[in-house]
Amino acid sequence: MSALEPVAKAGEPAAGAPGPSAQQWLEQGMALEQQGQLEEALRCYESAIVLVPELARAHFSRGTILLDRGDAQEALAAFTKAAQYKPDSAGAHFNLGAAYVRLERHEAAISAYRQALMLKPDFAEAEMALGAALEEQGDDEEAMKRYRRALEIDPGYAAAQDKLAYLLVRLDQFDEAAVHFRQILARDPHNVNALNSLGLILNIKGELHEAVNQYRLAVKLKPDFLAAHGNLGNVLMDLHQFGDAAASYRRVLELDPNSGDAYNNLGSAFKDLGDLGKALASYRKAMTLKPDLMVAHSNLLMVQNYLAEQPAEELLEEARRFGETATRLAPPLEPLNNSPIPDKCLRVGFVSADLSAHPVGYFVESVLAALAAGASGRLELFAYSNSSQSDEVTARIRSHLQGWQPVHDQSDASLAQHIRDDRIDILIDLSGHTGGNRLPAFARRPAPVQISWLGYFATTGLAAIDYFIADPWTLPSALEGQFTEKILRLPQTRLCFTAPTLDLGTAAPPALANGYVTFACFNALPKINDAVVALWARILHAVPGSRLHLMASQLNEASNRQTTLERFTAHGIEAARLLIQGPVPRASYLQTYHRVDIALDPFPFTGGTTTAEALWMGVPVLTLAGNTLVSRQGVGLLMNAGLPEWIADDTDDYVRRAVAHAGDLQKLSALRSGLRSQVLASPIFDAPRFARHFEAALRDVWRKWCEQNTSPSSAPPHIEEVRNGKI
Repeated sequence: MSALEPVAKAGEPAAGAPGPSAQQWLEQGMALEQQGQLEEALRCYESAIVLVPELARAHFSRGTILLDRGDAQEALAAFTKAAQYKPDSAGAHFNLGAAYVRLERHEAAISAYRQALMLKPDFAEAEMALGAALEEQGDDEEAMKRYRRALEIDPGYAAAQDKLAYLLVRLDQFDEAAVHFRQILARDPHNVNALNSLGLILNIKGELHEAVNQYRLAVKLKPDFLAAHGNLGNVLMDLHQFGDAAASYRRVLELDPNSGDAYNNLGSAFKDLGDLGKALASYRKAMTLKPDLMVAHSNLLMVQNYLAEQPAEELLEEARRFGETATRLAPPLEPLNNSPIPDKCLRVGFVSADLSAHPVGYFVESVLAALAAGASGRLELFAYSNSSQSDEVTARIRSHLQGWQPVHDQSDASLAQHIRDDRIDILIDLSGHTGGNRLPAFARRPAPVQISWLGYFATTGLAAIDYFIADPWTLPSALEGQFTEKILRLPQTRLCFTAPTLDLGTAAPPALANGYVTFACFNALPKINDAVVALWARILHAVPGSRLHLMASQLNEASNRQTTLERFTAHGIEAARLLIQGPVPRASYLQTYHRVDIALDPFPFTGGTTTAEALWMGVPVLTLAGNTLVSRQGVGLLMNAGLPEWIADDTDDYVRRAVAHAGDLQKLSALRSGLRSQVLASPIFDAPRFARHFEAALRDVWRKWCEQNTSPSSAPPHIEEVRNGKI
């Protein structure tokens, strides 16, 4: 096409010349558009339309410029005209759909894209655009079909493959998503977004080292890629490379000094590096920068449990502040409409991120199995899993439930509404302030009765949680004031452990063959505070030749191993008397107890899972009774196991008992020979007995709720009234 010379203003012919035709104005506009002179092009198209209103191409081209500059409403009018005057133009209908999308009129956009595809079935761009509009409307399955069809038409269509890959991620179809991201990277090795996304998928699939490779390449190609630095830090945490994780989070903070999320993550790295002071400071900085970052406040509360001599009233006040913030952020919901019928079949929901091979999973599995077998018809059990990962423990837990819902990608508001829609009567939090908790959802009061149990060992501080499950040993009545919740006290134990299915026997005390006593602690390193180190050093000095075996995930970090050695050498304990190692698979970990004579419980954060596992392996545990629930977990487990002589009243008593038990190997050997059968018969492994107590407690609190919420207007109608047609 040829350009008109000279260029005239729209609607104004050149002096001394006849006016250009509509076709000439159109061609001039197209030439100007190609040169980037969009305003002049727009005037040319408008001049063409003045001369020939039905000139579809002029309306189309005008609409394209308008849409590109953000005038979606005017563009819509232009494309409507183009489609009106040339109804067989697939492009006009396609652009009409694009204008509707800009105006967030997705149903109209879908209709326009479908019309474009009727006119041109091999229109890959329309297939992808239709898929995007359908995805926006929540029709993920149909959207996926459209993206696939776009790739059938054009296998190299990068945008369609991107859309499909990210949709597959959102739908947790990680294997296929990974294939697509690898294909994207084969085509474009420098696509940092694809590298980051592939890293996320590999992390979810447990391929952590390969995930690290993807993230490292992404930040090498784009050093200021915040998300990739943060994700790299997260996967390094999972690999127990805490120092490197901290470096990644520091890099995030170099790029964004006001990132509350990065300070929160850095706090967690400091915690696992054993620097609890820096951890607390980082969490507080995160809360200052982002006051509504509830996860940072939860982490702060969690870390405070590791510290010795924390005033109980200060811990309670900090928890209350969390509860007040969570309540402020929770919008009011419609009143609950659960029927206050005392003896109804109760719908009981459990919320946790740890329904897997995790301490919570190990404790809850046998309880849920016993409830499913013994309370059928009286309880219906549901779980809301805040994790995308699962394993064989997850599969067994799911088999005992009436309902299972992954909720890791749901907002707190959405989760709360989901629970309401499921008509849950009693909702049980299994996390407290541990990782992956959904306490903000509980603040919305999605169920009539809400309880905290198992995964945490202190108050949540949340007014919307009515009860905390304890027992007489872990929480004597004098300590109830440490909780905002009412105490729901089970008669024997608040914990019931699931015996491992591994074929592992117990062993005689290794000291009989070694000639020296081996003490051990396999609890998390942050529990081993300075007071614990000092006390255990006293024991090692008091028992000549004795050794101490430590194992923890944090000890995978070389700097943590060195620091731990130095902490003990400062108390005169030479390195040769310490065996320090990182984590091993569970079977190997349990078998390690064959090399242990006596397990030592840390304080004030005592063991739960580790104590139950040690007892199952026939190894007694020495604990120190404290004045908080978390410092009395050992008391509860050992009293229920029938081992009161393994509970110390104070630090001096702790040393005396350690020396006495280590000095009587024949008595220790006799105890160990029958300890597994003793504890398996005890309340801490007797799931059917625990389930009966648990069910009775749930029924009791439900009846109390019914008493408080029954009125003439809410009472169920009499049968006679229904028969008479009054309802």
